[in-house]
Amino acid sequence: MALLALGLNHTTAPVDLREQVAFDAARLPEALRHLRTQFMGVREGAILSTCNRTELFLAVDAGVEPDLIGWLAHFHGVDAAVLSPHIYRFHDLRAAQHMMRVAAGLDSLVLGEPQIMGQFKEAMRQARDAQATGAELEQAFAKVLTVAKRIRTETAIGRNPVSVAYAAVTLAGRIFTDLKTCHAVLVGAGETIQLVAEHLAGQGVRGIDVVNRTLANAETLAAAVDGYAWPLDALGDRIATADIVIASTGSPVPVLGKGMVERAQKIRRQKPMFMVDLAVPRDIEREVGDLDSVYLYSVDDLNAVVEEGLEQRQEAARQAEQLIADALDDWQREIRGYRAVDTIRALREGSQTICEAELTRAMKALEGGRPADEVVAQLSRNLMNKLMHAPTVALRSAAEQGDLSLIEAANRLFDVSETPDDEEPS
Repeated sequence: MALLALGLNHTTAPVDLREQVAFDAARLPEALRHLRTQFMGVREGAILSTCNRTELFLAVDAGVEPDLIGWLAHFHGVDAAVLSPHIYRFHDLRAAQHMMRVAAGLDSLVLGEPQIMGQFKEAMRQARDAQATGAELEQAFAKVLTVAKRIRTETAIGRNPVSVAYAAVTLAGRIFTDLKTCHAVLVGAGETIQLVAEHLAGQGVRGIDVVNRTLANAETLAAAVDGYAWPLDALGDRIATADIVIASTGSPVPVLGKGMVERAQKIRRQKPMFMVDLAVPRDIEREVGDLDSVYLYSVDDLNAVVEEGLEQRQEAARQAEQLIADALDDWQREIRGYRAVDTIRALREGSQTICEAELTRAMKALEGGRPADEVVAQLSRNLMNKLMHAPTVALRSAAEQGDLSLIEAANRLFDVSETPDDEEPS
């Protein structure tokens, strides 16, 4: 089997081009079937398509180089000349290495992000459903995912925050022993707050209120995390129920003042309140941090956490690369072992044929009345002569031609030593 990986990602192509070659889920089965029928020698295929990458993983006949760029361009109605400079292509173990790095999050926009492993599994499931894959690609994917899981469990690749949204939730977990008992209020409904909401929901936070100037945007986000939407004028009432308050709006002035938080804390009887201001300019007045039982962090505080987390993930990434290198060494040894399979099979089949023929001859001799000891002795001589004939001729010819490599190989293969030159062979 030859393994082939081809695609483009956030490091090789701009977002507008990535959008043009992304595969819609509804057309993916059609694409997988077309990919296999379009090219001779393409036996199996899978497609991974996310917002940051589109990649084709194929099992092909050795030496086959299908025009995948042309196919990809034609399928999506893109000029192949425009697409080509942004495409990368890997073969065999290099393709396997790339797949391992992708599945482990080492090739992601956010180093170590965990979603890609699930997307990788989904790509294989979709290929399986479309009957576009088989034993070869299934085996390759299984090896890739095994390495990715080891990286997840044996390194800290995903354990440290590398985004302010993740850092905010991580810090909340340090303030409260169990986030599942906490109520959160999110102020704003932009991309950053959306990420915060996803992380909080992933941690099982008890309830999430989304407060925003445009209520419709708050409703959309709240629905995605099973929360509740509120208009901005309800902010004072909502934070009175909040253990966690995270704000990121585009307001030119603070939306949360010291007086509003003081009133909320009186209602809460000074229970701890964790607050994060992710906005520039600030959404929460600086003086709020002076209040008792209020833990206020700014985006600058979180950036320090992010830098620390990134350094730790980079160290984990180095460990992950070593795990991948070890896995590829094992895979390469396995591939080399496969190369001997056909030779071993042919050798066994040829020997079996000789043995069966000699055994038949011996049985006839016994039936004819020849003494058993003579028949067994003759069987032994015949087997030795016939099994050793071809190796003996090849070794003698190699010696006459000065090809010592075959003789050395025979010594290793049969664990024998050469007879010294000054001794007569027996």
